[in-house]
Amino acid sequence: MGRLALTTFALSLSNAGIIPEAGAAVLAIALFYGGLVQLIAGVIEFAKGNVFGATAFTSYGAFWMAFWWLETNPEVAQAAGPAGLGPFLLGWTIFTAYMTVAALRTNGVLVAVFTMLTAAFICLTIGAFTGSTLIHELGGWLGLFTAFLA
Repeated sequence: MGRLALTTFALSLSNAGIIPEAGAAVLAIALFYGGLVQLIAGVIEFAKGNVFGATAFTSYGAFWMAFWWLETNPEVAQAAGPAGLGPFLLGWTIFTAYMTVAALRTNGVLVAVFTMLTAAFICLTIGAFTGSTLIHELGGWLGLFTAFLA
């Protein structure tokens, strides 16, 4: 959970408006620690037979790599228009809600983490589609809470 916690914490500082721009440091954490290292952890969990861990780690590792790619290729975001990040976040909101249901068979800490992560994704998704800074920042604060739980 440390990979999710650190990467979510760093990005959520920006989303909450505490640090206005994510910056290169957050993108580096997203690509290497949240992305690559988490992807490797997912493969290890798969080898150990832990389907939940394998699914969570490889999926969120891919999320962070995709996020890095979107943020470092501004022409992609510009081509998608003002709500371009909305469909990306909506897909991850739905996936995270499913993972929350799956977490019900694990332990209370994971349920709490996935519940808060779902709430954060909901706010970030609504913020992306509507352009609401307030809802986006609420998503950032929920992301910070998620990071502390993780």
